[in-house]
Amino acid sequence: MARLILNQLGKDFGTGRAVVSGFSLDVREGGFLALLGPSGCGKTTVLRMIAGFETPTDGSVHLGERLLADAAQSLPPEKRNMAMVFQSYALWPHMSVADNVGYPLKVRGISGETYRTKVRDALGIVRLAEYAERRPADLSGGQRQRVALARCLVTSPDVVLLDEPLANLDRHLKQEMEETFRDFHQRSGATMIYVTHDQSEAMALATDVAVMSEGRLLQVASPAEIYARPEGRVVGGLIGRGAIVTLPRIAGNCRAFDRPVLEPLFAGAVAGTASGDRMDVLVRPEDVMVSGENTAAGEGIAAAVESVLFEGERYALKLTLADGQALRAYSRFPVRTGDSLRLSVRAAWRL
Repeated sequence: MARLILNQLGKDFGTGRAVVSGFSLDVREGGFLALLGPSGCGKTTVLRMIAGFETPTDGSVHLGERLLADAAQSLPPEKRNMAMVFQSYALWPHMSVADNVGYPLKVRGISGETYRTKVRDALGIVRLAEYAERRPADLSGGQRQRVALARCLVTSPDVVLLDEPLANLDRHLKQEMEETFRDFHQRSGATMIYVTHDQSEAMALATDVAVMSEGRLLQVASPAEIYARPEGRVVGGLIGRGAIVTLPRIAGNCRAFDRPVLEPLFAGAVAGTASGDRMDVLVRPEDVMVSGENTAAGEGIAAAVESVLFEGERYALKLTLADGQALRAYSRFPVRTGDSLRLSVRAAWRL
């Protein structure tokens, strides 16, 4: 296995506007990278350049010491020792599960006991050994996805590429398949790159998350790091359900603020008495503490409830401050739209 290196990748389809631009990334060997971003940001184009289905307009793709592609040349997909899982599964309906999984081996001329052993081992890893003789039509959506994973694994690829493979599954099946993907990664040891626009998938699955917007890479970090310390408004807005508010700027390099620092900043901003430079601050809903109407007069920050969404175990609130800025919060108790509340903010992150 070798490290995958993307060096200043760019792709222009001749429209005059680059779909991907200046994209540089080292994918750690054996890691699970989620490529996260909104639809149309270029993440699938990056995946297709890695796979060999698209040739870069600029930059290069390397696997260890091997040059896979640059603007002048591109190694064909079948010579890259990579495997790809598509959103549509791409299984042959007339073949059995075992034949679908073993097809890449047949293409490579592998047969006999070696063929049967590899197919059996691959099906064992995704826990489908007893379904070997069934047809895809006899399987559930999650089982078909596992067949596609086994077909990837059977050739011992250096890199497994996954293009929104859970997009067609319902919520409960998604959670089940997330467990399958994590197990698959641990058992196979392959480097995996997972394209998704769903941040919950990225956070649940990946060892590293790379956030894209408008063809550019904005930040790469572990899920916990990128959630707690996003860089800039775009990443802060894409990751999590936080709100970005503008407060009076504090001098210095400190970026993590706690309640004693935040209270006077919010008080000044909401009252309209603050002046001078401003800063953007990300506030997560779990860091907004909501109090009822019985809170002592003047205590906490006044807010009005703009909307309420019941999520089963809690209520998700959208709150409007006196100056029109919005915050999000959670409450364990019923709250009505239009209610007046008092709140405090215990932590925030400067973008």
